[in-house]
Order: sequence, then C-alpha cells, then structure tokens
Amino acid sequence: MGQAIVYSHRLQGKSIEFVMANTQTAMLGGGCFWCVEAALQQLDGVLRVESGYMGGNLDHPAYEQVCSGNTGHVEVVRVEFDPAIISYSELLEVFFTAHDPTTLDRQGNDVGTQYRSVIFVADDAQRKEAERMIANLTTNGVFDDPIVTTIEPAQTFWKAEGYHQNYFANNSNRPYCLFAVAPKVAKVRAKYSERIKRAS
Repeated sequence: MGQAIVYSHRLQGKSIEFVMANTQTAMLGGGCFWCVEAALQQLDGVLRVESGYMGGNLDHPAYEQVCSGNTGHVEVVRVEFDPAIISYSELLEVFFTAHDPTTLDRQGNDVGTQYRSVIFVADDAQRKEAERMIANLTTNGVFDDPIVTTIEPAQTFWKAEGYHQNYFANNSNRPYCLFAVAPKVAKVRAKYSERIKRAS
C-alpha cells in the first residue's frame, strides 16, 4: 500500500528532485466526485486527489455512460496521502463528514447507483479500519439513520475526463458548486480547521 514517489521541481532553471516516502492511497465514493474531491483536497497531508470511476462492467467509461446508471460504476476519488501527516482513519472520518452515508444511492438531488456511498479498500488493513470506523459511528449514534456505506475490494480506477479534475477550484461560481459543493467544503473546513492546509 505504501510507495515512494519522486517529485520534480524546477527552481531558477534547475531541475530538483525530492522523494515523498510512504504515500498511501484511498478510494472513496460519496456522491458527486466534485464534492468529495474538493472537500478532501484541502486537508493537510493529502498530496493529490483524482476524480474517476470504479466498480463497473465497462472499460474506459465516459461520464455520460456512468451517469446513465447502467454501467455499474461509482463516481469515486483516488486520494494519495502521506500517513505521517494524516492517517487513513482520519481521512475516513472527514469522508463521513463530507457526505451523507445514510442515503442509499443518492446525495441530495443526485440520485442513482453511481452516487452510492462506498469505500473501496486496497487490503485487509484498510478493510478493518473502515469496518472499525463505521462501527464507531454507529455505536456513538453520529447519524440518525443506519449507515449504508459498503466496503468493497478496490477495482480498476478509470480516471475521469480532464474537465472533472479540480472541478470546484476551476468552477466555484457555477450554480451546482455554489449550492452543493461549497457547503461541504465549508463544513469540513469548519469542523477540521486544524487539519486544513495552510496557505503558502
């Protein structure tokens, strides 16, 4: 699950490489990927978030095909993070804050199996952590209704079209972003203010 990634950066015309060790990846679906992406990428320790599709029966699915609800894919985000800064458990905690895990196949006005709540796990460690998180949330009565989030083995991740990446950052004034994405971003920022990246 961990891997070392080499980053390149140009400084005063010279290429400098540095290694970010022991990165991990989480695969999460919680409604429209624009919302989940924007909520999670503001967290300290989150290195990269990509929107895409997982769990379906079609290779290289297009957005329109996934939106039909006929391919079995879920809109997901692939989150690359540094566990030395933010743990998988902490990431899941924010994930459960950023969406409603009690509504089956829907988030607000977004309805369909492509919007279901799911954690795609890479190994047994992630599965156990996801099970523990759901059990704790249930025991503590955090939500009024039962959690319907499923835990499933990770499958092939199909990266979504380019215009979906960093969607909120690039389209923050669009109506959907204002009424659906922005409130979730603000909710996470308010509840986890100590975990938000500092402006550089």
